[in-house]
Amino acid sequence: MTTNQPGNALLKTLAIEIAVPTGVYYALHSLGASDFTALAASGVFPLARTLFQFAKDRTLNGLALVVLTTNIVGMLLTFVTGDARMMIAKDSLGSGITGLVLLASTFTAAPIMTKTMRPFLTRGQAAREAAWERLSDNETFNAVLRRCSVIWGIGFALESAARIVGAFTLPVSTMVWLSTTIFAVVFAVMMVVSGKVAEKAGKMLAGEAKVLVAA
Repeated sequence: MTTNQPGNALLKTLAIEIAVPTGVYYALHSLGASDFTALAASGVFPLARTLFQFAKDRTLNGLALVVLTTNIVGMLLTFVTGDARMMIAKDSLGSGITGLVLLASTFTAAPIMTKTMRPFLTRGQAAREAAWERLSDNETFNAVLRRCSVIWGIGFALESAARIVGAFTLPVSTMVWLSTTIFAVVFAVMMVVSGKVAEKAGKMLAGEAKVLVAA
């Protein structure tokens, strides 16, 4: 029962983050609100949710801080310029910065995606958690996890570039759904590709866990 919990939680979060803002935009737009007003209102929910999570947990990791800062600055710039396209570009820019941060972290001792992938690979099992600790200094194990960070970093950077170009070249009403579609498709591809890459780390964990259980 624990195997799918991290994945289910992630998918639920994405569904909320994507579906609610998109629904708010089209609902307000159908009622006659301008693109700017509808987009501004739809952007309040993700920002409020992030702030609520911070207030609840009293913690904010480096990546979350980058995303939060980007959202706040982007919202301010959008209201200053009054440009609806800036609102769409702001979300895309945040995604791009996230990708760059992920890539930069691969040059450190603790790539950001390593912590994110841990619950997916350990599956909440004590033996796998112990195996993770034993393998934390294994070069091959860490190299696999580092490659996963590279995959996510490149993926976020590319989809960000595509959405920013679209934000300033396509109609706003088109980009509201197309931007979400681009993100969802790229995210799904990154999930599949990084999952395949991480299979080696999963096998290493399983093998080490068996040794620990047998000892």
